[in-house]
Amino acid sequence: MNLPGLFENYRDLINAHLEQQMPSADTPPVPIYRAMRYSLFAGGKRLRPTLVLMAGETLGGSAETFLPVAASVEMIHTYSLIHDDLPSMDNDDFRRGNPTNHRVFGEAIAILAGDALLTAGLKLLSNAPYSAETRCTLISMLTKAAGTEGMIGGQVLDILNEAKVLSRVELERTHAMKTAALIGYCSTAAAVVLQKGKDIERAFTQYGEAVGLAFQIVDDVLDVEGTTESLGKTAGKDRNAHKATYPSLLGLEESKMLAADLIKSANEAIAPYDQSGYLTSFAQLVLERKQ
Repeated sequence: MNLPGLFENYRDLINAHLEQQMPSADTPPVPIYRAMRYSLFAGGKRLRPTLVLMAGETLGGSAETFLPVAASVEMIHTYSLIHDDLPSMDNDDFRRGNPTNHRVFGEAIAILAGDALLTAGLKLLSNAPYSAETRCTLISMLTKAAGTEGMIGGQVLDILNEAKVLSRVELERTHAMKTAALIGYCSTAAAVVLQKGKDIERAFTQYGEAVGLAFQIVDDVLDVEGTTESLGKTAGKDRNAHKATYPSLLGLEESKMLAADLIKSANEAIAPYDQSGYLTSFAQLVLERKQ
């Protein structure tokens, strides 16, 4: 199967599993389920859950085995987007090409929709058909990657550092937590499910975290070079908010070079296991993406 076909197959599997797990839009209390579904099924790239399935198949498992992990990650990622867009955070009007959740449902329901997706993701993973030990390990890893040691902590640093001039080390720490930690989890979780051992877990974590940091650098670059129409979200918002970004610190060309170096490092870490070449192609797609 070619890579676009593989990605489409993964998206279909992920969307079908999410649909199976999510109550219908007319389930009481109706506003919360409509708001949750609005953002969850808004046409995202499904990049993070795709990485979960791709890593799993690279390690010899079937994609279906890892759907609970993939769906839980997408729920938690979507919650973070809803909250990021709130007036008290980035105050954005568009996400995935559509009006943001709080613009459609109001701020209170948007906050609760994010909360509900977070808890739904953890519930899904806690009920996954794995051993109790595996479920506990996955939940511990996920809450670390998404919590104050990861995504939330990175978001806090991002807020605290607005309008400040950061060193490269400080900026990397912020983005390693805000973005790379969760993507690192996505690449590692399958190794945990399949009990492949610490050496393989470390290699897949190294791959995922390097890809995750490159993803954030490309995101920073696209904020400068992209348009609202192509991105599906407001272009230039980081610059307008005076946020510390890689282009503001290093310039565009050096930022692009750093992203390419990270992808090279990621591919070197995964090379002994990526016989299909799909994970290498996935990393290249992150580097070359335009939205």
